[in-house]
Amino acid sequence: MGTQRILTYGAAILRQPTRPVTDLNGNLQQLIDDMVETMYAAPGLGLAANQTKLLVMVNPELVESEGEILSEEGCLSIPDFREDVRRARRVLLRGLDRHGRPLEIEGEDLLARIFQHEMDRLNGLLFVDRLSPAKRDILLRKLKKAFLDPKD
Repeated sequence: MGTQRILTYGAAILRQPTRPVTDLNGNLQQLIDDMVETMYAAPGLGLAANQTKLLVMVNPELVESEGEILSEEGCLSIPDFREDVRRARRVLLRGLDRHGRPLEIEGEDLLARIFQHEMDRLNGLLFVDRLSPAKRDILLRKLKKAFLDPKD
């Protein structure tokens, strides 16, 4: 299939939590390869299933987090918009690799931010949901205008 279209702000599926993967068959392997190609073409640092040195984790769970960092963040589903987002400085994820083997990986700083961002995506959250109410309202008005209002 190759490069896939990345859904952008306003697509209902971006707000829906994903279901756990139950079948690690050839179709999933092709989807993983397509997502990797899509992410690199975007270009992006991460890509969740409903929208990598390569790291693939199936059914990830955030099992530990500590510290705090505030840094600029964006999203391939919200192109050209960036804001400072507060995240944990270190996280530990547990899941399966693409072949169904148990995998545990720790991320710090940028990698921790990527892990948390993609976990949010799998849970139907966007980085804008992590902003203060005032910043979120301002950005949501801009997003509505950019993505949802009809173009003249």
